[in-house]
Parts: sequence; structure tokens; C-alpha cells
Amino acid sequence: MMLTFNDALTLKPVTPAPKYKAYNLSNFEQIPQVAALSEELRFEMRVVGNVFPFKTNNYVVDELIDWSDVPNDPIFVLTFPQRGMLNDEAYEKMANVIRNGGSRQEIKVVADEIRLTLNPHPAGQLEYNVPELAGEKLNGMQHKYKETVLFFPSQGQTCHAYCSFCFRWPQFVGMTDLKFASREAGQLVDYLGEHPEVTDVLFTGGDPMIMKSDALATYFRALLKADLPEFQTIRIGTKALGYWPYRFTSDADADEVLELFEEVIASGKHIALMAHFNHPRELETPAVQEAIARIRATGAEIRTQSPVLTNINDSALVWSKMWAEQVRLGLIPYYMFVVRDTGAQDYFGITLSRAWEIYHNAIQSVSGLARTVRGPSMSATPGKVHVLGTTEVHGEKVFALQFLQGRNPDWVTRPFFAKYDENAIWLDDLKPAFGEERFFFEENSRN
Repeated sequence: MMLTFNDALTLKPVTPAPKYKAYNLSNFEQIPQVAALSEELRFEMRVVGNVFPFKTNNYVVDELIDWSDVPNDPIFVLTFPQRGMLNDEAYEKMANVIRNGGSRQEIKVVADEIRLTLNPHPAGQLEYNVPELAGEKLNGMQHKYKETVLFFPSQGQTCHAYCSFCFRWPQFVGMTDLKFASREAGQLVDYLGEHPEVTDVLFTGGDPMIMKSDALATYFRALLKADLPEFQTIRIGTKALGYWPYRFTSDADADEVLELFEEVIASGKHIALMAHFNHPRELETPAVQEAIARIRATGAEIRTQSPVLTNINDSALVWSKMWAEQVRLGLIPYYMFVVRDTGAQDYFGITLSRAWEIYHNAIQSVSGLARTVRGPSMSATPGKVHVLGTTEVHGEKVFALQFLQGRNPDWVTRPFFAKYDENAIWLDDLKPAFGEERFFFEENSRN
């Protein structure tokens, strides 16, 4: 089948893809650059990598990491296990098992004990977000906000590489009770049929773009063929542009993926890639720039998001550079998040005051086209809480906040205030301002 998007792009020489090579805990020391690191650093990575998921590939290793700057290189920190991701007690507990030659089962038992202390499903994902259909829980879906349903296709519950901060780390560690996944496109369609308020379906994971085009098409076409007049948008949460851009250029079924995007657009629906870029270096390679151009030529939209992360991008200069380059490439800066209260939050987290300062300084340095980005935002139990900034009201220093999304739609855009706390890193650390006993959303809510 001939592609119909711009011939100049299809005929343009595409950066050839290297042969795909995945690395995980079993073979990462075969990477020459890793083998050259100290035994102490490699042992630390083995210890932490037995608790948190670890996976990378040769594109990340060879094209993105500056090995002359390891262990401080931001992409190395982003993709390889770091000692500080575990507190001393948890680290020593796992390290002792490994030093003593513990079996795989003994290591797993200790790992699972540690994992369960790390708030594996924050923001009420298991308690409040899992919907029901005909009395049956749909464990491959979440429905937190009225207009948007999250769908976890079972074939997409891995990634080309794992972000070391990832709040969905329980998806990848073999703890079945903690995993969201579904193969049931029919259940998704049936659920949407009963919930006409839903306009958007977000395919998430893992990374749906690790799926083959025919698997992706099964889900997309089920939505397109169904009688769902209110359904308008397919969103795809993906890191593939950052970690394996050849998915859209020279993989065997890259053209079929782009044709599928065109099919969605031609049906009258919208498609948006919610692309995760955590550092401007991920935007610099010819491969990623070619992939972006090919996706955009289909009519699909690319929006970008990332948390602000200590040791990776906690700098206004990094963010302003990243947003400006995204706009130059035709992307839409969308969200700056705060690190979620799960996993290695203590290692990657940043105070709310510092996060807002970074946002405030970065946004001043870019044009209006980049000021579409909203942040810093916390995806907390009651909803997405936007830190508008700090101010002083009647002599009291406060955080000004609002909901970008809420379990109760009436909360959205409603301003509220919290006492200023220079150490607060999450919504739960904040107290109401002006002598109030609780925030307005805590009344009769499930926060």
C-alpha cells in the first residue's frame, strides 16, 4: 500500500536503524561502556535493579548517553539504576542477599517486600480508578476523569527502555496483582457505549508503541467501527520517540503504523501522541527528528510532557531549551509534572517551591508558542493540582493552586491556597492557609 502523506518525506533518506539490542539486569555488564565502570558502581546497579525494573537498548546507550560524564550524565541517570533510589535500610537488605549468593526466589521475596513499602499504586489507582462493566471490574482500564478513559493493552506493557523515575514501575516487576492489562477491545467499546461522556481514550502502559502495527490496529479499528458519536480522540502515551525513534522510520512496520494514524485522521477522529521527553538531548538525533516529521505528516499531533527531576532536568535552562526545540520541531509543550509519590520519589523529587521557580524562570525565556505547557502539576488522588506560584495574602505566605482535572469536575480551575512550606514536595505535605482545617476538596471526598 502506498503512503499518502508528503512524498518529500517518504522519499527522503532515512537514518538507518542499528540492529536492535535490548539490555536488562542479566546482560547489562556486556555493554562495553558499563564494563569499564567500577565494580562498586556495577554492584550498586545490580542491587537497585533487582528492586526497580531496568531495561535499556543500544540507541540509548550509543546515541544519548555521554559516557565521559557518567555517573552524572542525565540520560544515564534517567535509564540506569541509581544507588540513591533505595534508602539505606532497603539497599543493605537487598545487597546482603546478593552478597550471600541468594537464589532468584530469595531475591524476589526481598524485592517484593521492599516494593510494597514504596506506594506502588499512587493516587488511588486501584481503589478509585478501576471501572466496572456489568458488575465486573475492568482491570485493564482506569477512569478517573469524566472525559478520558485509560486503556492498558496487554501487548504494550513494556517499553524500549525504562525510565528510572517511572511511576508505573509496578507494571514491569512481575507482581501480577499490581498490574493493569487487557486484551479486550470489545470491553473497551462496550464501556464507552455506556459512558457517552468519554471523548478521549488514552492508550498507555508500558508503551503502546512497542506493539506491532496489526495489534495496534485491532484496538484502533474497534473504536473507529463502533457507534460512539461522542468519542473523538485517541491518545497514545509513549516514550518511543525518545528511546527508539526508528519505530516510526525504519522498523519493518513503520509505514503501517503511520498509515494507521492516517486512517484514524481520515475517519474524522483525532490522534495525539503524548510524547515523553525528559531532556533536550533526546531531541537532538537525526533519527528522532525524522520520526517527528513523519508522524506530523500524517496529521497526528505530538504533545510533550515530563516531570521535573533532580539530577536530570532540575534547571530552568534545560527546560527552556527543551521547550524551544520542541516548538521548532512542531511539537506542543503540554505538561511539567512533579514526581509522583511512589517508588524513588525521595531520589528524584523536588520541592514544590523549587519546581515552580524552575517553571517560572524557564517560561520567561521562551516565546508564546511554548507557553502552552502547564506546570508544575501533581497527579494526586483528587486530581491534577497545578501550582500557580507563591504569593502573600494578608501577611501570610502561601501557595496558590488550582485543579486542572478533578474527580469532581466542579473543582476544575477553582483556586485555593495552602500554607507555604519550603520542604513540601507533594499535595499531602500541604496544609490549608488562613486557619482553615481542611481543603475544600477534602469535604466528602475520597482524598
